[in-house]
Amino acid sequence: MSLSIRNQLPGTVTAVTPGEAMATVRVRLAGGQDLTAAITREAAQDLRLTPGTPVCALMKSTEVSLATAPIEGLSIRNQLPGRITGLTAGEAMASVRVTVEGGELTAAITRDAAEDLALTPGTPVVALIKATEVSLTTA
Repeated sequence: MSLSIRNQLPGTVTAVTPGEAMATVRVRLAGGQDLTAAITREAAQDLRLTPGTPVCALMKSTEVSLATAPIEGLSIRNQLPGRITGLTAGEAMASVRVTVEGGELTAAITRDAAEDLALTPGTPVVALIKATEVSLTTA
């Protein structure tokens, strides 16, 4: 199956915490970082997610935000440090490539934001991804 979702990071489930309707799933990415996904309990059951299950974390580029330093006191659980490897700016939007340990991410942000943050190749950044914006797939 081909997907338009650019951000696909492999990992392994380390914990599943089921709730009434939703479940949180902790994933250890190939680069060693931890990522949290909030998915429906039914999806977690359908995928048979348990510790040790290999998965791929999927995130749309429009759901990846960037900061120029780690942010404390923020409800966004997923903060992946990386470095900008490419930036393509259009009239309104910019596509920013970020290398993180074990993979690459693309963030689609406004051109104004890219300029305000003075983003250029080589700039260290932190990719911010809400747990509710992470989807999981199994092989």
